Amino acid sequence: MVVLGIESSCDETAAAVVSDGTVLLSNVIASQIDVHRKYGGVVPEIASRKHIEAILPVIAEALDDAKVSLADIEGIAVTRGPGLIGSLLIGLSVAKSIAFARKIPFVGVNHIEGHISAIFLAERKPEFPFIALVVSGGHTNIYLAKGFDNFVLMGQTRDDAAGEAFDKAAKMLDLGYPGGVVIDRMAQAGNPGYVKFPKAMRGSLDFSFSGLKTALLYYIKKREPPIREDEVPHIVASYQDAIVEVLVEKTLNAAKESSVPRIVVSGGVASNTRLREKFYEEAGKEGMEVFLPPPVLCTDNAAMIAVVGDNLLRNGERHSYDMNAVSRWPLESLENL
Repeated sequence: MVVLGIESSCDETAAAVVSDGTVLLSNVIASQIDVHRKYGGVVPEIASRKHIEAILPVIAEALDDAKVSLADIEGIAVTRGPGLIGSLLIGLSVAKSIAFARKIPFVGVNHIEGHISAIFLAERKPEFPFIALVVSGGHTNIYLAKGFDNFVLMGQTRDDAAGEAFDKAAKMLDLGYPGGVVIDRMAQAGNPGYVKFPKAMRGSLDFSFSGLKTALLYYIKKREPPIREDEVPHIVASYQDAIVEVLVEKTLNAAKESSVPRIVVSGGVASNTRLREKFYEEAGKEGMEVFLPPPVLCTDNAAMIAVVGDNLLRNGERHSYDMNAVSRWPLESLENL
């Protein structure tokens, strides 16, 4: 089956063509980073307007790259939620329009399941069950993945997601946007033991990053003399390690509790260099396998949406044209639409 995937949940307008749920034919992403940089974060109204401008050219480019036409597309998969409602509605409306015009089925996909399923486009693919860590700007959750549409929530953040913690730290230190990318790059030249930052909720599978963020704020305010420029790489390396250590530790603990020796790490933060290194290193010590998509499939993309859509379509799912976007859609409560 050849599936066209469409993703517009936040500030990336994306389209991809995937064959048989595992073969990536094209993957086009139009980023809005330059537009939102001056605001230090995503402005929902601006994001929606930029999706309107980009979505048709992005779809056309995805079809062209895949060397197919709309006549070759057998189904459409589009992100239904969670995400920014205005942004989601752009992708959803276009998906419905194409499906109606071409008389082909379409399905609405959970964005979080999409992140987890990106691994099935990688060279190394896991078998179910596995432990899945979804770590991004909006989500930091651990799941026991028993199969497509079959997830058990094991741990989640109680406040900020890990990606938010990176972005807020970068803002406090005036490093630029997006914070996670800047910190990843700067930390490679720093000493992660330079500052001892707190690591919260060590005895649980849940996460909390608000205390870490506050600790950095107090560190900056109480420094006398003020922080020197040459200290910044060491500070961000220490901050990054406080996040990475907790993410790795809790995910490995979830794998031990479940007696499942396979771990999938996904979401935008999964492209972080230190996180990838640490997972391979620590999981190797425990005799566990770690599966990470290539970085381009960690950030928001439409290929991951097409993978989930392929599975839904093959199982006979067909969604109606009155389906609406949803800002919140817990993965563990997936329902037939």
